[in-house]
Amino acid sequence: MRDQQDRLRLPTHASMSLGLRLFLIAALWCAAVLTLAGWALSTLYSRSITDALDRELSAVLENLTTDIEWAENQLALEDPPNDPRFNHAFSGRYWTAIADLGAGAQSLAQSRSLWDEGLILPAPFLADLKANPGNRRAIALAGPNGEPLRVLATAIALSDPARGDLPIVLAAAADRREGAESARNFALTIGAAFAALTLGMIGAVAAQVRWGLAPLRDLEAEVAAVRNGRVPRLGGPHPREVRPLAAELNGLIDSNRDIVERARTHVGNLAHALKTPIAVLLNEARAHEDLLLSPLVIRQADAMRDSVEHYLRRAQAAARAEAFGARCEARLALEDLVRLHQKLYAREGVQVRLEPGPSLFFRGERQDFDDLAGNLLDNACKYGGGLVEARLNAQDADFLRLIVEDDGAGLTADEQAAALKRGVRLDETAPGSGLGLSIVDELARAYGGSLKLGQSDLGGLRAELTLPRVD
Repeated sequence: MRDQQDRLRLPTHASMSLGLRLFLIAALWCAAVLTLAGWALSTLYSRSITDALDRELSAVLENLTTDIEWAENQLALEDPPNDPRFNHAFSGRYWTAIADLGAGAQSLAQSRSLWDEGLILPAPFLADLKANPGNRRAIALAGPNGEPLRVLATAIALSDPARGDLPIVLAAAADRREGAESARNFALTIGAAFAALTLGMIGAVAAQVRWGLAPLRDLEAEVAAVRNGRVPRLGGPHPREVRPLAAELNGLIDSNRDIVERARTHVGNLAHALKTPIAVLLNEARAHEDLLLSPLVIRQADAMRDSVEHYLRRAQAAARAEAFGARCEARLALEDLVRLHQKLYAREGVQVRLEPGPSLFFRGERQDFDDLAGNLLDNACKYGGGLVEARLNAQDADFLRLIVEDDGAGLTADEQAAALKRGVRLDETAPGSGLGLSIVDELARAYGGSLKLGQSDLGGLRAELTLPRVD
């Protein structure tokens, strides 16, 4: 019970399968790496678009810086930027030259694309440019039509014959929507491609994990085959990493068989050592039945013999129940037992019937099944009314069920409970020690099964025996 409680207290991840652990680790790693890679590529692409736009605007500023001059008391360009978009109204490409002539900052020259609008640069931005002439600064502004612009500006000192060196701010601007749309399309494309790649890699990881753990599933099937008695030991071949485990399991199987065999030998030796003195006591007591203590000695010696027989069977059954590989065909054994009891009780007019059913295998030795089923049939033949019916079927995937019914007087609920107690005899007129049903109950529980008594539809006792089965 304590071991079971300790197992229940284990954290949930301890019971998670190896395959699921490996799959989750690899899948999460692939998803994280590809997600980060997609984000990095999208960010780099977006920056490359911004850098390309800045280079384009820098070329415009270079052109403006080189060609702008004072002419007839106003700014003029000998060779204005040749991009036709500077000549189309609100095309998304703009330039302007701003100076402070005493009435505040004002545009002295600008591209035709601005039409009758202008680029209004923030005062702190203008002050920063004038304080750092020659340096270029970028800023995001709203355009004439409210479009998002990226503005690149610089300040130069332009000599005016009338005013001397005058600081001029040159600014070039471009609509950011085209680049943003391109970056968004790239991000969607990369996202879809990486999502497909992630799904493909996850599928490949699942296949890899399944293929990699296949030797463990094969080993599990081999262990089940050994326990079910289909093979004596684990075969192979096994991968190098699994061979030590397979060797240890084979060693455990061999050790289990040796322990069971030694236990059988010790129990047999003990039983032989006890049975012989008891038999001598019985023979001597029966030879001198006229003595006063002879009946008492006979009764006690019989009780000792029955107890030795009981515990001998119990110990042998417990040892066989823990052994690997034991199995027998239950229906074939039951057919033999039905024929035997039909012959044994033919003079009493007892009819023993076996209903047809599937071929099932008991996970245990034939001797134990014969003891279990034979005791039930013998009990029904002795105490029934002359009709005994037996049925064998599958209770579920792990257990088979043997039902033996008779048309006798049956037992009350109290008598049914008492019948499973060792040494209790409900009918003192019948020969025996009262160990039959109690032995069946103990042997069944040794195999992980059970024995239930109830009322039969035939009118007598119904005994339902549940035992482990194998394929």
